[in-house]
Amino acid sequence: MEVSKLKIEDVVLITPRRFGDDRGYFSETFKDEWFRNNVEDVTFVQDNQSLSVTSGTLRGLHYQLEPFAQGKLVRCIAGSIFDVAVDIRHGSETYGQWVGATLTADVGEQLWIPAGFAHGFCTLEADTAVVYKVTASYSKDHDRGIRFDDPAIGIEWPLSAGAAVLSEKDKVQPLLKDAGPGFIYKKRN
Repeated sequence: MEVSKLKIEDVVLITPRRFGDDRGYFSETFKDEWFRNNVEDVTFVQDNQSLSVTSGTLRGLHYQLEPFAQGKLVRCIAGSIFDVAVDIRHGSETYGQWVGATLTADVGEQLWIPAGFAHGFCTLEADTAVVYKVTASYSKDHDRGIRFDDPAIGIEWPLSAGAAVLSEKDKVQPLLKDAGPGFIYKKRN
């Protein structure tokens, strides 16, 4: 697997190797020991999957507070997405900044988004399916979000704000400055 650090180095792009022939391909998409040694020493407790039938579906920006803060390993299994992580760790040098990457089913890229980041994605094709491993279970009481189009963050989504297909929940998320207490940055070793 190839690992690429992004502009915010705690967010990692992983590209698994594929071994193919005229029948198709084989790829190892996750190995616990490799992930712990090369990315982060975490335990995944749940796998999630979403299907977005419309191109331009935007999900996010979502996160959960402690003790249910989630790290996410995101992969697109059909179609493609523009995947985004926003640093919401107070005290971090990159607080309020974002990184993004295009993830496609054709290549199989994955994005590791640690706890302390808000996450969202925009579908680039119809009938896009996304799977992601998480390090904590869902907790409605700890579920939070930030507006996808917060001008202070300035995410460069691959569509205009008016074209985004949003849930009712995501239409009313607060700006980062109004989101309330969240995460405190802790330097990693």
